[in-house]
Amino acid sequence: MNEKEKERAPLLKLTGIHKQFPGVKALSGVDFRLFPGEIHALMGENGAGKSTLIKVLTGVYAIDEGSVVLDGKPLVIHSPQGAQDAGISTVYQEVNLCPNLTVAENIYIGREPRRFGAIRWKEMNRGAERLLAERLQLKIDVTLPLSAYSVAIQQLIAIARALNVSAKVLILDEPTSSLDRNEVKQLFAVMNKLRQEGLAILFVTHFLDQVYEVSDRITILRNGNLIGEYDAEKLSRIELVSKMIGKELSLLEELPVHDKPEKSNEKTVIHATGLGRSGAIEPFDLKIHEGEIVGLAGLLGSGRTELARLLFGADRADQGNFTVSGAVASSKHTPRRAIDAGIAFCPENRKTEGIIDDLTVRENIIIAMQATRGWFKLLPRKRQNELADEYISALNINPKNPEHLVKNLSGGNQQKVILGRWLLTNPKLLILDEPTRGIDVGAKAEIQKLVLSLSQKGMSVLFISSELEEVQRVSDRIAVLRDHKKVKEIEKEHISQQHIMQAIAGGGAG
Repeated sequence: MNEKEKERAPLLKLTGIHKQFPGVKALSGVDFRLFPGEIHALMGENGAGKSTLIKVLTGVYAIDEGSVVLDGKPLVIHSPQGAQDAGISTVYQEVNLCPNLTVAENIYIGREPRRFGAIRWKEMNRGAERLLAERLQLKIDVTLPLSAYSVAIQQLIAIARALNVSAKVLILDEPTSSLDRNEVKQLFAVMNKLRQEGLAILFVTHFLDQVYEVSDRITILRNGNLIGEYDAEKLSRIELVSKMIGKELSLLEELPVHDKPEKSNEKTVIHATGLGRSGAIEPFDLKIHEGEIVGLAGLLGSGRTELARLLFGADRADQGNFTVSGAVASSKHTPRRAIDAGIAFCPENRKTEGIIDDLTVRENIIIAMQATRGWFKLLPRKRQNELADEYISALNINPKNPEHLVKNLSGGNQQKVILGRWLLTNPKLLILDEPTRGIDVGAKAEIQKLVLSLSQKGMSVLFISSELEEVQRVSDRIAVLRDHKKVKEIEKEHISQQHIMQAIAGGGAG
């Protein structure tokens, strides 16, 4: 092997990786290569096998068949600690550091410099400062607790910890999902610097723009199979999407046109007047008609979620009033009363406020209906099975097994389970807060199609998304929020990204 070939030898090589769970073939003979000094994007729909491949690499799962070679040597990874010792470190979407410890303590935890058993605090703090400044161009007070810093800074601190354990391979799993545009730029600057230093970076994301902005190569998985490995500059976006979803046309381009009914025939489902909550959302007026999809647009922290939580009763309004199908909502509006009135709410954080991890798909789907009946009038098990099977089929939830634990499903399938739960209650108004965040383009298209279908059948939908294109695509009308205040409403015929962005930046009050 000549010097040039040595330089291009992969740092990490996986060959013929198989991983099976009961009833699910998660990985089928997958090959993967990662070279030093590259950013390699791992792409695929939810359920494609991305998370399983990462867990194989990090020692969470043992492989059934196949081999792993790191730096030219065979590697058997028995645990996350074993992966870290071998030089494979992971930074997850939810930073798993200790918020109550200082930045320096988080970077050095378990490896603190000591003398005669005592931690050498000054040396540790200086080391943390030097690491952050030299490797990440980040100058912060490392003696402050981690919780004092933004999610973006916490991501960089997690990367610093990985570098401090001599990582050869850095896995970034959805690192940008909670970051704003400037924070993403800061992270990408760090990634590019580390790439120049020779670090091998595996980048997992659902944002196509970001893939092409920062990645050198792309590996695509679908249904546990390797579709291919590509140079990013030689793979068009249309090709990438078609390979991910297994279709020649983007599903998003096939969405049906949503014909809004004439206003004269519309019934008002929700009518809020001067509704507000001090410190959360300024008083707003909002009407939602039967079969109408109203989008909420605005920057992170603009008040979109706060508005939705008031309508559902998760937070209590201290100003104004609203009616549901003409009936005045109680001043003691609660989620239970909202459900009884025909309002359903799929929250933004499906992990903590949506799915119930240790319950099955069946149990998660029927739980809202069961709550409306009361816990002493249990749905017969046969009826539970029928309902679960119906919504698993209707929403294309995979795997099809209703007794599968929901925590073992991909993010997109978990989102469908939550949708199934609320659709089972046959609501008049379905509130969807970021229903497609963190899921792939195929699952995203399925959910958008479902929303349009429900609207055509007469269900009203309040649709919240950070992606302006998505809000524009599905909405009949868009309410724009800025700084916890509703500033404008845009009707269907005037909806455009330019109008939305102008309103967000400083449009007139609506």
